[in-house]
Amino acid sequence: MSHPLRVIFAGTPEFAAQALAKILAAGHTVPLVLTQPDRPAGRGMKLQASAVKQLAVQHHIPVAQPLSLRLDGKYPDDAAAAQAAIADAKADVMVVAAYGLILPQWTLSAPRLGCLNIHASLLPRWRGAAPIHRAIEAGDAQTGVVIMQMDAGLDTGDMLLTDVLNIAADDTTASLHDRLAEMGGALVVRALADAHAGKLQPVKQPNAGITYAHKIEKAEAAVDWQQSADAIGRRVRAFNPFPGATGQMADEVIKLWRATVETNTGQTAVPGTVLGADAHGVRIACGEGVLCVTELQRAGGKRLNAADFLHGFALTPGQCFEAHRG
Repeated sequence: MSHPLRVIFAGTPEFAAQALAKILAAGHTVPLVLTQPDRPAGRGMKLQASAVKQLAVQHHIPVAQPLSLRLDGKYPDDAAAAQAAIADAKADVMVVAAYGLILPQWTLSAPRLGCLNIHASLLPRWRGAAPIHRAIEAGDAQTGVVIMQMDAGLDTGDMLLTDVLNIAADDTTASLHDRLAEMGGALVVRALADAHAGKLQPVKQPNAGITYAHKIEKAEAAVDWQQSADAIGRRVRAFNPFPGATGQMADEVIKLWRATVETNTGQTAVPGTVLGADAHGVRIACGEGVLCVTELQRAGGKRLNAADFLHGFALTPGQCFEAHRG
């Protein structure tokens, strides 16, 4: 690249790390990375660096991990240190992807080209924290990535580039995430080239069709068997890998990782009733239709296909998963 940009990168999870990798591969200079503080993770709950920090360290890029960027907030020293680091970086632009902190106006205005956000939805649909999960849960046929010029609102900035992706009938959040991460990295590299050339053409988001992808809460995991098999099946896919849809049988909470949907079955059993359990799956009556669960997990156990799961946990027709307590 004859004229690389100086790019501050702000992001935390694997989705963001893939974008950072593509920015580096394209030849841009990254003088500073912002990412969330190390968090306890794993069985030993040891502090673990984010995917973005791990990649930054591999490339010997300075890393800042402020608890806040608000100079008048709870952690003003953190914010002031980050402000100094951003100023020292002398960046042309900041790229933000799933960072996890609100960027105040001083941050948005610091680089000469402002801040570009990689957002995994077709804005204005699914503004907010969990656009991939919510698109699957809602049964959307398509999603995509938007490169957005950030402003002070929640995902309200002008759209710069858009790419569209079809959601497959068997997509989980994990599989869709990986394709969108690849797409986002490629699209932001294109946006940086256009920004350098002065070719970016901002488009205001339409006022119609605004929806919010609220953060996924663990409490949402419990399946409501009164819902249709189609709705439950979408939720199983949307909550894979986090937090995992769950059903409760007696005192045991069972995670439901993969399932197929049977419609027009004419079944009249009480929702939550086990209709059959064999190597092909555990068939469970729903408010409408039948859910056939093909991958399950007991608390503390491994994810298993139905055949292996049933070797260690007997389920027989007539047993019933507990009603949803929501």
